[in-house]
Amino acid sequence: MNANAPLHLLTIADGVAVVTLNRPEAMNSLNTQLRNELSALMPQLDLDDKVRVIVITGAGDKAFCSGADLKERAGRTTAAMVHDRLNVVSKWTSMVANIRKPVIAAINGYCMAGGFELVLQCDISIASERAIFSLPETTHGFFPGGGACQRLPRLVGVQKAKELIFTGRRWDAKEAMELGLVNKVVPHEQVMEETMALAQRIAANPSIGVIQSKSAINQSQEIGVTAGLAFDNQAWVGCMHSDEWKEKLGGFVRKERKPD
Repeated sequence: MNANAPLHLLTIADGVAVVTLNRPEAMNSLNTQLRNELSALMPQLDLDDKVRVIVITGAGDKAFCSGADLKERAGRTTAAMVHDRLNVVSKWTSMVANIRKPVIAAINGYCMAGGFELVLQCDISIASERAIFSLPETTHGFFPGGGACQRLPRLVGVQKAKELIFTGRRWDAKEAMELGLVNKVVPHEQVMEETMALAQRIAANPSIGVIQSKSAINQSQEIGVTAGLAFDNQAWVGCMHSDEWKEKLGGFVRKERKPD
């Protein structure tokens, strides 16, 4: 591969942007270049009016993403690693989660370490029946510092999260579904088909309602019910001022008034 070539692929059609991590020879692991590309790309897609839903997947037939590029890390000094952690990676751990538009992970194989933490930032995930998950950092004398310690307990409970993280064991797509870590498990060859069908169904809705719904749901994970309901009021007002809502409402009224 050309050293200067982008490490991701991008297609946009029918309101759906598909971002493909394109390092299949390295299990689509996240090196500095790929992180920087995604950090620049995702906010651009969030602001692009042609994009209503974002899909993230991995190139090839084996892996969604195996996590950080450990070969790259092995060649770096501790000082450089600490600098990147405090000034670069700290932004990455919420970069996808902070996107206003829905983000769907199409998990087409191994999904490990930082790759799984990337999935935890997504709103919805569709997994191949072949998908294998793990957070193996503790087996290497480290810990999953890309968000799993905060997000995983909110999904599966504290005790289960501790088991998965402390042991570093693997789990398959069936267990991921049982734990509520993915929305759907499908035959391997149907992962993108199922993901795109879901993405297009969401993209067909007025974007303002989807965006405000995501914002309100995300707030529910950060604050109490009373404060959350107050936030809902503001999100609702935002919808009321949108042209999309007014157009839909006008169409509904015209339909109701149409004579038999």
